[in-house]
Amino acid sequence: MPELRRDPVLGRWIIISRERKKRPSDFPVEVPKGNGGFCPLCPGNESSTPPAVLTFNKEGQNGGESKWQVRVVPNKYPALVIEGDLEKEGIGLYDRMNGIGAHEVIIESPSHDERFADLDSHNMALVFKAYKDRILDLEKDSRFKYVMVFKNHGKAAGASLEHSHSQLIALPILPRMIVSELAGSKSHYNYKERCVFCDIIRQEIQQDVRVVCQNEKFITLTPFAPRTPFEMWILPKHHSSGYCSQDDADLLALADIFSLSLRALSCCIPDVPYNFVLHTGPLHEPSVEYYHWHFEIVPKLTSIAGFEWGSGFYINPLPPEEAAEFLRQSMSLLI
Repeated sequence: MPELRRDPVLGRWIIISRERKKRPSDFPVEVPKGNGGFCPLCPGNESSTPPAVLTFNKEGQNGGESKWQVRVVPNKYPALVIEGDLEKEGIGLYDRMNGIGAHEVIIESPSHDERFADLDSHNMALVFKAYKDRILDLEKDSRFKYVMVFKNHGKAAGASLEHSHSQLIALPILPRMIVSELAGSKSHYNYKERCVFCDIIRQEIQQDVRVVCQNEKFITLTPFAPRTPFEMWILPKHHSSGYCSQDDADLLALADIFSLSLRALSCCIPDVPYNFVLHTGPLHEPSVEYYHWHFEIVPKLTSIAGFEWGSGFYINPLPPEEAAEFLRQSMSLLI
């Protein structure tokens, strides 16, 4: 029988429709086909992008434009531009402002064919360090209220270039999703005087049915009310509202569990398209006692159609408990 589940943070309801699909093989994905040709993100083609704002060599030091392992450049076709003033104004009941922000591309490896899940933990930790360094730098600009970091992997998930990369966009306002998470977290805290994400972690460890994997510092779980099959959250076990509070050891531990989680997902569904997004506290607020930063990994395996758009419900054919079990089985083959 189908089941309705409520997300404890957002209050969002999800329909678990078990009758539709049940196993990883029931989710066919399009096998990517390399299109060859010129790649502006490959080494030797640095002049094809705007000048780098950050580079790391293999040792995590400034690699310059010749010996880089991770490279961050402004997006050549930005959603928002950094030059100018916001010029906020009201037009009757409507509000508008100029599209001021920053839009950057994080090139995660010099190798064209290396997927993010294939990166070793050291290289992946450099990517996470690049996220941190760029957020801290953009936070110096008082116009910006939030920096969103995200990755689109696979054409179905919105990736326009084959070369593995992620993106960040600095925004002059808080995204609606973060506003909703902050409000839901604060409501829980005001009632129980505890962080809702910390409560989720404690309960998931105790029940041990949706935990995918964990290490000393981080945990990966399939959330109780997932939007899509095999959705995963990666959270720090100890309370922290801001991603930038993590030191190098933390980022390496994050890379270890992130790599294992993505490889398990790829083992379940080869070539799966997915998005991941960093959810962290607002800029200029170093510590929020009721919020907990985390990554959300959302595979692109179901379609959003009329019912979803009209109702705000997501229909997920795979219960998260079964997804976690499939992922743990895959993980046992990797360790």
